[in-house]
Amino acid sequence: AAGFLHRSVVPTLHYQRSLPRLPIPKLEDSVRRYLNAQKPLLDDDQFRKTEEIARRFESGIGRELHKQLVAQDKQNKHTSYISGPWFDMYLRARESVVLNFNPFMAFNPDPKTEYNDQLTRATNMTVSALRFLKTLRAGYLEPEVFHLNPAKSDTETFKKLIRFVPSSLSWYGAYMVNAYPLDMSQYFRLFNSTRLPKFSRDELFTDEKGKHLLVLRNGNFYVFNVIDGDGNIVKPSEIQAHLKYILSDSSPAPAFPLSYLTSENRDVWTVLRQKLLDNGNEEALHKVDSAVFCLCLDDFPIKDLEHLSHVMLHGDGTNRWYDKSFNLIITKDGTAAIHFEHSWGDGVAVVRFQNEVFKDSTQAPAVSPQSQPAAVDSSRAVQKLDFNLNDALKTGIAKAKEQFDAAVKSLTLNSIQFEKGGKEFLKQKKLSPDAVAQLSFQMAFLRQNGQTVATYESCSTAAFKHGRTETIRPASIYTKKCSDAFLREPSKYSIEELQQMIMECSKYHSQLTKEAAMGQGFDRHLFSLRYLAVSKGMPLPDFYQDQAYAQLNHNILSTSTLSSPAVNFGGFAPVVPNGFGIGYGVHDNWIGCNVSAYPARNVKEFLQCVYQSLEDIFCVLEGRHISK
Repeated sequence: AAGFLHRSVVPTLHYQRSLPRLPIPKLEDSVRRYLNAQKPLLDDDQFRKTEEIARRFESGIGRELHKQLVAQDKQNKHTSYISGPWFDMYLRARESVVLNFNPFMAFNPDPKTEYNDQLTRATNMTVSALRFLKTLRAGYLEPEVFHLNPAKSDTETFKKLIRFVPSSLSWYGAYMVNAYPLDMSQYFRLFNSTRLPKFSRDELFTDEKGKHLLVLRNGNFYVFNVIDGDGNIVKPSEIQAHLKYILSDSSPAPAFPLSYLTSENRDVWTVLRQKLLDNGNEEALHKVDSAVFCLCLDDFPIKDLEHLSHVMLHGDGTNRWYDKSFNLIITKDGTAAIHFEHSWGDGVAVVRFQNEVFKDSTQAPAVSPQSQPAAVDSSRAVQKLDFNLNDALKTGIAKAKEQFDAAVKSLTLNSIQFEKGGKEFLKQKKLSPDAVAQLSFQMAFLRQNGQTVATYESCSTAAFKHGRTETIRPASIYTKKCSDAFLREPSKYSIEELQQMIMECSKYHSQLTKEAAMGQGFDRHLFSLRYLAVSKGMPLPDFYQDQAYAQLNHNILSTSTLSSPAVNFGGFAPVVPNGFGIGYGVHDNWIGCNVSAYPARNVKEFLQCVYQSLEDIFCVLEGRHISK
């Protein structure tokens, strides 16, 4: 196949037109769900007060705002009610994208050990990424579909049939065989895209004419074409030659590494970017912004999982362009990860990209460790970008470095692997694996801090046109009751009673997950009503000024999970200074958990509590008493 990953029978965007629209929940449902989420966090007096405020909102100004939101949504059938406000939330944020927004997801190593050589893997992953780009743009990329019954829907027969159904109806055809096509409107921003700093609201920039790759090594910037004039991928042996040339370049690291600027406060970066442009760097910056993507080659191997997390989540600030839609990072020993900017899209698009790149680069690698790079003159093909810096810019970079170093220094990252069971065992027990992982976090926090706090789990709403994410609220009266029983006096309960409590947590969590995925959470709805009030210049309703509302949105436990054959694990920083950032995965026979925190919280101790909680839960599920 001429540079394609595959040629899907069904065109990539075949379902896009007929995707259902993201529903706006009923206001009374959102208020009820909101109060359910508040219950485990408040004492009786606080809850009564919050309930009263919520009911007043529901029958008063909330109703008015809800009506306006519904009317506005009817006017904008081409999108979803959350899309605009959500882009705005990200793009108006002025904090650094590093630690505050950008997450990372690390690839599994290539199963063929010798292919993990840095040059080999960088070449193969780059070529596979370009094949993904070509396949996507040609409309040959298999549409993203969630199959509830793959035996019926994930078949050649079905695909051949559905391709003839007009795209205005195709979604219904898939729905009839229990398949749910997902929104793919974010995919085009994977490539040639960068977030540009602007005053008060950043801008997403995409230039699909860009044919060059941006490579960062040792803080130096290089570009070379990876797509030729006819739109074909440059020969892998030539890409290999150019990367080899860059890896052997002995230029020293710049005294003032430009990359630090992308870690700055967005308004500060806006001013400095203008200075860069005024100082004759327009062409070089355009090359950076329009590059197909950014490949970061790091000159050291990875020591352990903790080191891996630090390197991929933030690095040392010199060898990343944090504003790029994604950075593909490959270290000396071939460890690879994607670090991505979050405003343009969510995990769904990035994970799909990672799965395809991993599969293609390991199963159909473009070069082997024995391959010879092409005999080309890389010194002519590869352009090293030089930037003219004046004193103001140098001062700006030095200041950005200082802040970056301080922020990164205060972050702790650590992980555990619980190997006494996972998905297989939990499914045998008819439990939701995700619910059990979340229960262990609730139990752990209670064990460590003696309280239940606001918890956030993200859930994709990509089953709808321009869907983004919804929040699952894992802290419930059920997890609180169960955690209390396990921690305070497990001997008071029979094993059956403890098992029953776990079962209740699982059932409730599964219900919340299903509601969120179907656009029936409450967080985005309430967020949009608030956004509407602010955008109309109305005084902020009491509901949003309630201490309890602020507390619920101060997510001390921020959690996210994904399962993928390509991704080893991922991570992100806490979303509040006294919080934990928890990236986790429930695998067939083990559970992995990667946690970050600032000095206000002890990560190691929390992870020990998670481990202990999992041990206790599994113990009870196996029918044994918890040994105290």
